Amino acid sequence: MKRNFGQLARRNVKLAKGKWSDELGKHHLQILRSLTENYGFVVALGDLLLLEGRWYVTHAGLLRLAARSRCLGIHVQQVRDFCDPVAGRWVFKASVYKSPNSKGFVGYGDADPTNVSSLVHGAELRIAETRAVNRALRKAYGIGLCSVEELGSFSSSPSPTRDQGESQKPQPQNGSNNGHTRLRDRLCLLIRQYNLDPTLVKAYAADFCGTETLKGASRDLVESFITHIAASARENRDGLVCKLNSYAQPMEVKQ
Repeated sequence: MKRNFGQLARRNVKLAKGKWSDELGKHHLQILRSLTENYGFVVALGDLLLLEGRWYVTHAGLLRLAARSRCLGIHVQQVRDFCDPVAGRWVFKASVYKSPNSKGFVGYGDADPTNVSSLVHGAELRIAETRAVNRALRKAYGIGLCSVEELGSFSSSPSPTRDQGESQKPQPQNGSNNGHTRLRDRLCLLIRQYNLDPTLVKAYAADFCGTETLKGASRDLVESFITHIAASARENRDGLVCKLNSYAQPMEVKQ
């Protein structure tokens, strides 16, 4: 089993180097190997994501881990006293039972329009349920990583004190850390949600914004692109994929 995980670790490292070459460091690879050997996560299946220099586990990855570990069951229920359907606020409690004798590992998840991406407004109930399940599964299997679905950075920075201290400093053009929705996170979420090629999305974004690279675009332009690609993926994903494929570099044919 360990040898199989070793082979998986090598495949994960190879794929990670291709997907996140711009932000992948030696410490990221060390963590990736450890996560692979301890939990059997598979990068190719989207079990893990690297965002803003940090590893995050996904809901799909946690569910696959539970299945591999023969989890007995997951019980989820609304915490009605804290729910407000009119305001779009939902709170769930999830209990994970690893074995027939397990007393259960409990996790809570909440969601409302203030702590989810504007791209998923209206889906707060489902997000709250997912967050509760993720927290319970992470407790049950001893996973210290936050799950990507739990990220509050889609709507606000996770460190108010740090934001307050840096509020007077010039911010990057794309506004990736200015207290508002992190555009990079939103774009990564869209790419994962609709299974898009990140390299082609970046090329399309640069063309859309009229810049050589996405990093050189202003926040307003990047915001417009995200809104555009979200609508395109939702209304006609096949058409969007065709558009993205037009940005693929032609392969050089050797004579």
